Amino acid sequence: MSSVPLALVRASEAFRAAVAQHREFLRFALVGGTTWIIDTGIVYALKLTVLGEKPLTARVIGVVVATVVSYLLNREWSFRTRGGRKRPAEIALFVLCSAIGVGLTVLPQAISLYVLDLRVPSVSPLVQAVANFVTGQILGVLLAMFFRFWAFRRVVFPDAGARG
Repeated sequence: MSSVPLALVRASEAFRAAVAQHREFLRFALVGGTTWIIDTGIVYALKLTVLGEKPLTARVIGVVVATVVSYLLNREWSFRTRGGRKRPAEIALFVLCSAIGVGLTVLPQAISLYVLDLRVPSVSPLVQAVANFVTGQILGVLLAMFFRFWAFRRVVFPDAGARG
């Protein structure tokens, strides 16, 4: 066997092992991406049609639908073998952890805007836009994602192997 195919075999074995080791997190991340698309799609569909004058109502509807889908997909796919709680308690803890995640999402941007004062007129509109993007869309989303993953595994679906 030449060295190139042998390297590919070894790399693919290592890749498969890494995927197997982090399967739960990868599924969780796919659910997050899917629900982000659902939320964004609903919000913009509503804002561009029937709720043009009510963007916050559109946002609430998008978040609620995405949270319901997130619960179902996480319970039945990402954490399908985990459990340990009765359904009403599980749902309540899921909603609580998701709400904390929303707060963690906005925390870095709030610090940027109101503690570091990275907002107009103290800075240019471009600087504010870049700071908002970095703190909101990158730092905030990553902070909330890691918190939710930890919380869903430890609090919402705490027992590995509870469901076959």
